[in-house]
Amino acid sequence: MSDYGDDGNEPEFNEDYEEPEEDFEEEPTFSDNEEAGEAGRNGVVNGDHDFITSGDPAAAAAAAQGGSKKLDDKKIPDDQRNTTPYMTKYERARLLGTRALQISMNAPVLVDTGGETDPLQIAMKELQEKKIPLVVRRYLPDGYYEDWRCEELI
Repeated sequence: MSDYGDDGNEPEFNEDYEEPEEDFEEEPTFSDNEEAGEAGRNGVVNGDHDFITSGDPAAAAAAAQGGSKKLDDKKIPDDQRNTTPYMTKYERARLLGTRALQISMNAPVLVDTGGETDPLQIAMKELQEKKIPLVVRRYLPDGYYEDWRCEELI
């Protein structure tokens, strides 16, 4: 017996053995007109407002594929919205986090900061003054959705 516990009873190494090749998925690449920071994780960039999704976007996407209408046709007009005009704590957290990230990445601040440098505190002040340029998109179970601007939410 050796110092390393080898007593000669172990099988020999098979020199013909090849390890199987593993297929790794490639990292997503962005085209020239779609940079990582433009749309990011928050959804679509459209004009002056980004869209923050709420509800179940996976169910909405599945319903959009199965239905005959396009996603653009499933938008509920503003005068026919059914959901409450109250902002949920989840929407508030998502809005503040998204806006704080934008501010930390040198986005223009829309309120007087008063010497404040913390991006989250600035985002809270913007929310209090209803100046956040984001839209909350609430997906409904049937695949339709409602868009609420931050100025409209209580």
